[in-house]
Amino acid sequence: MTDSVTNEAWKAAPVDAASRQALTTRGLEYRTVSHDDPPAFAGWLQAVARGFQDGERNDEHIAVNRELTAYRRLTGVYDAAAPMADTPVATIASWIAEVSAPGGRAIPSCAITSVTVAPTHRRRGIARAMLEGELRAAAGAGLPMAMLTVSESTLYGRYGFAPAAASASWTIETKRARWVGPQPDGRVDFIPRARLRELAPELHDRARRGAPGEIEVPAGHWDNIAGTRRDAKDTDKLRAVQYADAGGQVTGLAVYTVEGNDDDFTKATVTVGYLLTATDDAYAGLWRFLLELDLVGTVKASEQSVDEPLWWMIDDQRAATITLRDHQYLRILDVPAALEARSYGAPGRFVLDVTDLLGIAGGRFLLDAAADGTASVTRLADDDRPTGAVEVALDVRELSAAYLGGVSLATLARAGLVRATDADAAARTFGWHVPPRLSVWY
Repeated sequence: MTDSVTNEAWKAAPVDAASRQALTTRGLEYRTVSHDDPPAFAGWLQAVARGFQDGERNDEHIAVNRELTAYRRLTGVYDAAAPMADTPVATIASWIAEVSAPGGRAIPSCAITSVTVAPTHRRRGIARAMLEGELRAAAGAGLPMAMLTVSESTLYGRYGFAPAAASASWTIETKRARWVGPQPDGRVDFIPRARLRELAPELHDRARRGAPGEIEVPAGHWDNIAGTRRDAKDTDKLRAVQYADAGGQVTGLAVYTVEGNDDDFTKATVTVGYLLTATDDAYAGLWRFLLELDLVGTVKASEQSVDEPLWWMIDDQRAATITLRDHQYLRILDVPAALEARSYGAPGRFVLDVTDLLGIAGGRFLLDAAADGTASVTRLADDDRPTGAVEVALDVRELSAAYLGGVSLATLARAGLVRATDADAAARTFGWHVPPRLSVWY
């Protein structure tokens, strides 16, 4: 976590004054919501459910969510003239979590979720006020980054967010996908879901820093993955397995479901809900187990990397249909802090002219990347022209998109989004050999 703000301090932080004033002029109240106020929390959660087209939450669901989301900072926008004045017309939630950067380090980030605006209150500038307010508050607290996963991909670029880690969804015909990968010495065993819930946090923390884009997963997410929430439905369909190496150490976990095929009992469909591995052997062992399950014709998995080793572990690559989509979005709030937190693929000297329509992270910066992958970043005056530096002009969105190494600055230059005197040199330095990924939604 950052030294400048703890999660508890972030929860207690007031809403952004400029956004509060903007909403006040529209006759709306902008304020935080406490988990310690059950009626207020219930109204806030019902508004979130409505915003995502879900049904009303019952008392048990509300109680469980109040417990599992206690780490979040909740904010709502209220309309005193509405018939349901105690239910917000807009919501947002956030917390501080680490995000892994290239090179194995992790930096604190403002994780944003539950962004909704009631259809009765659209086009009043409410979403803009909330998101800009959250970003200004996070920047003011000293957080170098904000992040989110999105339901509508076109909404967040205007606030400086950009897709930084794509995810791959796989559909594999098991009868064609003969295993040609490694055959490790460990073993795969079924375990209770409660045991997977117990093992997953530590295993994820062991593995996440090696994967740019992975985040520090909140505790409640593990209950969702393992089906161990008190109000969880259809948990009897979840099956949990572990991989233990030859020495008995658990280095891999998976959760999956099976859907039968009444027309052909040999062609059931397995859906992998979550797969977590800390070693190459665990990866090979669990994938081989899943692809060789009896009476299964199709295996599906989502939130995978865009460069999975599995592609090279089956003898017929056409047995797999792979679909890519945007997933992890980042938004740099502090250019020097964010860029100094990651490692670089090649040495180089660059002047970065960064624009930011919100006025949070813009400026002119000198980045000196050393041969050992580290870098120093300093702010420059507008008329500074350091010798031997490649000039790169880009918006904070493109800088955020390239931050994890998931897209080349040369590609962004060819797309007309980046201007550089040597785009190839910039691409070499900002590139990274490990593809970014994010294995969860939040």
